[in-house]
Amino acid sequence: MGAAGVAGANPDAGSTRTRYYTIESLYMENGDQVSRAHDFLQHGYLAAAHKIDAAPVIVLEALVAPHIPQLTVITGHSSAADALSLHMRLQQQDGYTAAVDKWESGPRPAYSQMSSTLLEAAEYSPEITPAETAKKPRVFELRTYHSPTWRQLGALHQRFAGREIPIFHRNGIHPLLYTSTVFGANLPNLTYLIPFDDLAAREKAWTAFGADEEWIKVRKESVAKDGEIASVIQIALFKATAYSPVQ
Repeated sequence: MGAAGVAGANPDAGSTRTRYYTIESLYMENGDQVSRAHDFLQHGYLAAAHKIDAAPVIVLEALVAPHIPQLTVITGHSSAADALSLHMRLQQQDGYTAAVDKWESGPRPAYSQMSSTLLEAAEYSPEITPAETAKKPRVFELRTYHSPTWRQLGALHQRFAGREIPIFHRNGIHPLLYTSTVFGANLPNLTYLIPFDDLAAREKAWTAFGADEEWIKVRKESVAKDGEIASVIQIALFKATAYSPVQ
């Protein structure tokens, strides 16, 4: 029972495909917590992650989310073992422990709380390459679809992998990744990340998608067969930080 069987990733030991992602979020208060976190992520976390080839790395700052200010780091891994050993391997890099100590020093805590989620990439999830960048800042939308059961999550993945993604693409929606949460909140779920040029482009794309005749038919057939397979949708909007490897 869990996301591994649902997402359908093929566990090739020698593959360099990104099979897992970690999403780590820092929830802070206004004030110096934000500037201290930016300094640590840029000069501590990313510097060490580059040395151990943890990639892709996306560093996001929340625009619309349940908690603001918030910084979220999405890191890719070729295996679950790499994901679970990430912080141990970071600590082995020169300068990382000193960067953590600097971040945590001061009269106030470095952050209010932190969350960490492990996700498995769906078999149909694209790869994020170094070329995945933009000439100007983009808006990133993180969407999480909660399914009532693991069986219905499987049906949700089948719908995405089948007819839904082509409809996405022709309406201007091009997610960077599709995943299922392995360890984290609100299981079972499908989580995906979409870049848009700006908020206007996002609104235009979702409006077109919602009115797409094929999508209306696909959704109707899906509900008739499997019920409401996405019972709750959670949405947050972010912008990439200036130092994020993926913009």
